[in-house]
Amino acid sequence: MSLYYVQKLLYQLNRDSYVRKRFDDDFDLLLAEYELTPEETEAIRKPDIGLLYVLGVNGQILMHYAAMRDYEWDEYLAAMRKGLKDHGPVRAGLYATVWE
Repeated sequence: MSLYYVQKLLYQLNRDSYVRKRFDDDFDLLLAEYELTPEETEAIRKPDIGLLYVLGVNGQILMHYAAMRDYEWDEYLAAMRKGLKDHGPVRAGLYATVWE
């Protein structure tokens, strides 16, 4: 998994108007510039906010991406809960579930 690259892309989409324009104009070419797994690429493409959360994307970064993709706040929260239900516990990042 390439959590760093997923978060970098989502962060840049929120901060860099050129990256955002490229997202709108040539999504596939933009994604090809990041070292993403097929699962990550598909989650970004859909968008599958719940899966991105489970993959470990930071909630602050993910919140802005969800808003960019027209999620209302309650839909964003519901998508994260659904992600946990459908995909299991958070796999990496700040919110990762650690089993001992």
